[in-house]
Amino acid sequence: MPLIWESGALTDEQALAIETPGNVFLVACPGSGKTRTLAYKVASELSDLDSHKKFVVAITYTNKAANEIEDRIATLGVDTEQLWIGTIHSFCLEWIIKPYSVYHPDLVAGFSVINSYESEEILKRLCVGRGLTTYDCNFYYTGAGYELACLDSKKHSKIDAVLAEYFDELKSTNQLDFESILKYAHELMQDNPSIAKILSNIFEFIAVDEYQDTRLIQYEILAAVISAGKDTPRSFIVGDPNQEIFSSLGGYAMDVVELSTLTQKPYTPLKLSRNFRSSEKIVAYFENFNTNSTTIVAASPEKDYASEITLNQTVQVDDLAAEIARLVNHSVKDLGIDQSEICILAPWWIHLASMTRTLVQNLPEYEFDGPGLVPFDRDRDNFWYKVAKLALTHASPEMYVRRLRWANEVLLDLNACGADTSNLDGRDYLRASNSLAINEENGIAYLREYFKSIMELLNIDYSLFVTLTNQYEAFFASSEARVTRLVNEGNAYVQDVKAFRRVFRDRTGITVSTIHGVKGGEFDTVIAYGLLHDIVPHFADPRPVDSASKLLYVLSSRARKNLHLIAERRSNRFGLYKTSLPLRDVNYLYDRN
Repeated sequence: MPLIWESGALTDEQALAIETPGNVFLVACPGSGKTRTLAYKVASELSDLDSHKKFVVAITYTNKAANEIEDRIATLGVDTEQLWIGTIHSFCLEWIIKPYSVYHPDLVAGFSVINSYESEEILKRLCVGRGLTTYDCNFYYTGAGYELACLDSKKHSKIDAVLAEYFDELKSTNQLDFESILKYAHELMQDNPSIAKILSNIFEFIAVDEYQDTRLIQYEILAAVISAGKDTPRSFIVGDPNQEIFSSLGGYAMDVVELSTLTQKPYTPLKLSRNFRSSEKIVAYFENFNTNSTTIVAASPEKDYASEITLNQTVQVDDLAAEIARLVNHSVKDLGIDQSEICILAPWWIHLASMTRTLVQNLPEYEFDGPGLVPFDRDRDNFWYKVAKLALTHASPEMYVRRLRWANEVLLDLNACGADTSNLDGRDYLRASNSLAINEENGIAYLREYFKSIMELLNIDYSLFVTLTNQYEAFFASSEARVTRLVNEGNAYVQDVKAFRRVFRDRTGITVSTIHGVKGGEFDTVIAYGLLHDIVPHFADPRPVDSASKLLYVLSSRARKNLHLIAERRSNRFGLYKTSLPLRDVNYLYDRN
């Protein structure tokens, strides 16, 4: 049954994007309702399916985005049983590697997937005595091999040596990290064209969110499926080239001509140009960093809000925390901004660790949230992460549909591992979960007890299944390491089960994040510091002005009402850092407060 939406639910641009037949290439400016449009488009495609054997696929950059889109589709009353949604890594694992691993010599004997913590531990061990860190060893695969993310070419030979040992160790132990998931999926598709043909017959439609963060190897994997079918799968590619900030990891904004050539399919180029998020003043400001001449029109209900836009280039680094605290208090007490609508940004996590600790101490009346303060990895492919979502959320009418979906996912995973779940459904799981009363204040201890108790109630001995025990150990090893690090940085409160519960609830405190980590977010007040040349962007970036402009575009466009920019006076080995070049060159009359 076709999806019908109420009059006024979508703008003309959004409706056109959804109703345009065939393949669509959609450039969406910040605050244009991209996620809403994508959710309606996917819901519409699901409603139009005429076979129970067909699927609709949505590829998102993060698991958080996948959850948000899936929730929005569910609220539209559309059955999501024939929807697959997740990251490209999850897609490759579920649809290519697991079913077709027997066709690759490195995978035929079986494999296990390690998480980022396990990967970092191996690299940390291999880096000892070589003057390298695990951060230096970041890499990404292309169709022809791998590329190093480290911009310091003097380290490359050492990094290559470490990675050679790392790859050998993974291969000898039949382990896959996140990057090798892409590598093996790409090789399977290249060597076995029939896989793409099979998938093209299964998928009616493929949506790709944040295309500007997609790597060539990922484009090629998806293009193989899209090009293999005559009329299906149709595709819907959406993003914003101005927000291409993951180029150091291989992400780039492919244009519509290149995409058409790669997929061998024509695309209709469309745009979402109306910004419903920010005031007209904020929109006019971040237009200074619009490197792709994208059309942006302020259309927020509060577009006439008297925004404050400030730039502080005089505060000393030792006084930075006090200045940020002042801006927080000003936003809350003078402007009436709720603390949950404030975001504090810095370029790198190293800048945020001590700052967060200081702010927590100096502003005890406020709460602080943020991806860097999460006490465990958001590893959507880890079975126990899925169980943790149910452990750490409470039963409520608002959460029922979401928790029921999570419960069914857990049971499906148990069944896939070989556990007998034939007498169970999602409602049985929720009843068992809701009956538990666990009196543990420590988050790690709480999850251990919950996992043990829920499996006993379901009459499942997870220790009998290698995949579940390996993922259990990986989940707690990475969680305990993360908690220890955060505690050592002065964030003792993250040990508490209350901090664990915050991971799956709507934000209630001040968000603390990097510029990269905040993409997709929006806040009434954004406070950003560390906006210094050689930091925004990295000192070795080959395209410093372009990269810095895109970072400044992203952080500025997160703000609805107020934007406070800080280029503090901070020393480096050559003297004092200068303000980031694109910010320095903006001719703007800033406000004073």
